[in-house]
Amino acid sequence: MEKKVCVFLADGFEEVEGLTVVDILRRADIKVETVSVTGDREIHGAHEINVQADTLFEEANFENAEMLILPGGMPGTLHLQEHKGLEALLRKFYGNKKYVAAICAAPTIFGKLGFLEGRKATCYPEMEEGLSGANVIKDMVAVDGHVITSRGMGTAIPFALCLIELLIGKEKSEEIRASIIYE
Repeated sequence: MEKKVCVFLADGFEEVEGLTVVDILRRADIKVETVSVTGDREIHGAHEINVQADTLFEEANFENAEMLILPGGMPGTLHLQEHKGLEALLRKFYGNKKYVAAICAAPTIFGKLGFLEGRKATCYPEMEEGLSGANVIKDMVAVDGHVITSRGMGTAIPFALCLIELLIGKEKSEEIRASIIYE
């Protein structure tokens, strides 16, 4: 069965964090759906790179999704945090022990929702106060159960490779790592 994940995009998202994850997961034949939380398919990145989301939050079907992924960036993270529908969806996935993943500033959303209590977590260094209840670590990627966090733009590739390993397995992750010449 094909694996499906959703990457949520808001104006001001960090382009490398969002698009690198989409690219690398698709190389692993994971169905990735980019979901706009703005009410418009055109999303304006933090560095003025505009992208077209696959679908709008209101039109998306999350039933078969195995993972929800939040890129960071400012003010993108704040826009994701303010979206009540996304908050409810994250709570549902977390409660059902389905994967939730975030990078850079976005793990602070998990902190606010109480997902990090007693868990290992990481994020952009200046945002660590927002990891409420977490055991903050400095690793590029932190996996604690079904919650995955990562530090920032420079960790987007190891973050994506980790997600492949969790969804498909180490062999596929290593295959993609070799194919993109990431050592």
